Amino acid sequence: MVHSDALDAVFAALSDPTRRSVLEALGEGGLSVTELAEPHGMSLTGFMKHLRVLESAGLISRTKAGRVVRCELSAGPMQEAAVWLSRYEKFWTGRLDALARFLYHQEDTEWRNLPPAPPPTSSPIAPRSRSAGTSASAPPKSGARGPTRKR
Repeated sequence: MVHSDALDAVFAALSDPTRRSVLEALGEGGLSVTELAEPHGMSLTGFMKHLRVLESAGLISRTKAGRVVRCELSAGPMQEAAVWLSRYEKFWTGRLDALARFLYHQEDTEWRNLPPAPPPTSSPIAPRSRSAGTSASAPPKSGARGPTRKR
């Protein structure tokens, strides 16, 4: 079983669109912090907080060569999260398949029990009611005109 704290850290890191974007960029290969921060339009200090979250979750690793800090993707924790999710995927797939079978059966049963449809009319005007009753007129929207000011 996957350790709960590690799994919580992975899902917390994946909850932010900026961090997901960083992981997507790193999926194509290692990049420097400057290259990663450039498309996000935020301060380097703010961006570094995102990198710390990703690093503490174990999703990235940082290496420093001189003054350049490079980041690499670490797929291990994400793979553990995928294993955890796959158990629930099997559960929900089974449930959704059962729901689909139920709805198909319901639809099949309803079609058999429907009365035959009336023949279509060629008139574009809606048919009038066959009822002999009448409806009361709608009340007026406002009362009588009030007094006017003399000038």
